Amino acid sequence: MNLPSFIAGRITFKSQRSFSKLSVRIAILGIMLGLGVMIISVAIVKGFKGEITSKIRGFAGDIIINKFDLNTSQENSKIHLTADTLQNLQHLRGVELVQPYASKPGIINVNNEVEGVVLKGVDKNYNWQYFKSIMVNGRAINFSDPEKSKQEILISQYTANRLKLKTGDDFLMYFVQQPLRKRKFTIVGIYDLGVEDVDRMYVIGDLSLIQRLNNWQDNEVGGYEIRIHDFNKLEKVSASVADNLPFNIKSYPVTEYYPTIFQWLSLLDVNTQVILVLMLAVAVINMISALLIIILERTNMIGILKALGSSNWKIRQIFLYNAAYLISLGMILGNALGLGFCLLQAKTHLFKLDEASYYMNFVPVELDLTDVLLLNIGTLIFCMLALLLPSVLVSRISPVKAIAFK
Repeated sequence: MNLPSFIAGRITFKSQRSFSKLSVRIAILGIMLGLGVMIISVAIVKGFKGEITSKIRGFAGDIIINKFDLNTSQENSKIHLTADTLQNLQHLRGVELVQPYASKPGIINVNNEVEGVVLKGVDKNYNWQYFKSIMVNGRAINFSDPEKSKQEILISQYTANRLKLKTGDDFLMYFVQQPLRKRKFTIVGIYDLGVEDVDRMYVIGDLSLIQRLNNWQDNEVGGYEIRIHDFNKLEKVSASVADNLPFNIKSYPVTEYYPTIFQWLSLLDVNTQVILVLMLAVAVINMISALLIIILERTNMIGILKALGSSNWKIRQIFLYNAAYLISLGMILGNALGLGFCLLQAKTHLFKLDEASYYMNFVPVELDLTDVLLLNIGTLIFCMLALLLPSVLVSRISPVKAIAFK
């Protein structure tokens, strides 16, 4: 029989001392809250980063190719990539698709309102998979009729609300150039990306219309969007893309194209690290306090065991086993709290957010079993290592004084 484990089980689960019971419960509660909050924090941060990244990727792609010049306006300079270059890009390792686009600023005039927007033009090969998931009304542009598609447009829910528009309405858009040009569009769909910086700026139309307005050739576009299979390999694939481009054309990873959003996301990692450290510190301090109280209450028992010949290490093992039982119980409850909250939020979206501030209207969560496992292992290791120090107190207790201690 493992005597330290047996005694630890007795004093853990069958103790009648009310004060130590209270300290033990506080310690268990501290570990439960600490681990639970850590699991929830990591899941929410990963959820935020995943949701917002998928929104930006879905709209702009992962790598954007433009002409390398001093143009900082929303209107692209034209570029032309040869068929061989496009084929090389398409066959690069990690690249999913390459699709052309162009953008051109315009002014919408409707219902006595004026709104400045940017028309993003796409062609018949555009991948609408993500857009269909964020459409709140209507459909995508139908390119089967080239002339009719030039009159169809998608606007955001933000723009629709601001200008009091709905699917089926039409409006005039003015393009400031020499000479001034205007075009009539019919709204065929309304989307809601949830990122206000994008929603208030962009409307989606036909690329060939922008080519006609700019007097471009059919093979001249404003740029290309590249989507990749694994976003974690963005830098590597971006470098490969850059190596296959002419000197006057540059590629930008989406993290550089929308730096403000991705810098904000990187700050969330710092917040998570602070929360993890604080919660772990709370759990460790609670366990140290509980163990010290238990040792002091068991001074008499320690003296008897020493008088019977038990070594300091054997007695220390009793209290370390005792701490391990308490930590395990706290971790079980902490996992139940953290995982339960995450699953509830994932299924119900119970907790809401202000979409204008956070780019989504609910708290997103993304559970990763690896993260949960690492948090559990880290909590157990740190707590046990921290408890080695207070357990040294056992070796300083004199048997004679301990037996007489009441």
